[in-house]
Amino acid sequence: MGPAVASCYRAQFLNTTLPGGILGDVHRGVHHGRDAGDAGRGLRAVAWERLAGQVVQAVIVMVVLLLVPSPVRSSMPAVLVVLAAGFVAAALIVRHVRPADPTSPVRRILRAVRDDLRCGLLVRRAWPGAVLASTVAVALHLSTYLVAARAVGVTTSTMTLLPVALLVLLASGLPLNIAGWGPREGMAAWSFGAAGLGADQGVAAAVAYGVIVLVANLPGAVVLMVASGRRGDARSVKPQPSGQHCAAEGDRAHE
Repeated sequence: MGPAVASCYRAQFLNTTLPGGILGDVHRGVHHGRDAGDAGRGLRAVAWERLAGQVVQAVIVMVVLLLVPSPVRSSMPAVLVVLAAGFVAAALIVRHVRPADPTSPVRRILRAVRDDLRCGLLVRRAWPGAVLASTVAVALHLSTYLVAARAVGVTTSTMTLLPVALLVLLASGLPLNIAGWGPREGMAAWSFGAAGLGADQGVAAAVAYGVIVLVANLPGAVVLMVASGRRGDARSVKPQPSGQHCAAEGDRAHE
């Protein structure tokens, strides 16, 4: 558990300081795969973990946007139809499409996806924990955003702010940011403005949230420094001479 928590802190710190928002997860997947002796499986495990969290977050956002008045409430039925169609199409492709060549890359990818879903996310001992952990994470991120909004002076009711904040958090998960910034602030400006709360307040709340998240992930910097120090110590240790080398040196000295 200790190394896993440290690895997650390190990944989150890298996600919030490097472009793309996913490089920390890539590093975590490679590191985990190297420890497990299978880099590909380690990367897939992290990818499925992140995807599961995004799916749970998207479902929560859709439910709230359907039930609570928001700038996009009228568009939600069409969005749900498109998402449902895409999900059905993807499921049919994974289940039924089988290229003729059993060694083709497409067939290997589809087989890996199918096996990962059956043996990873969808087994009874896995999916309840994934759903619960993702739901708690969304709730905590949402609470943090509400705190940030209040800190910059947003005084509107929580029910009005709830769907807007969820839209901002959904945009912040897109791997298109630069050190955590970009889509989050853009969505905040649009959604706050569309809700009549002021685009400037939306951007201010998003910036405050980004700073809070960065501070919360600073333990990841400590993990990086400790790991770097350990690697430096390992490199500074000189290899001891082997027995044969010692014997050869002794023979030369005797001669």
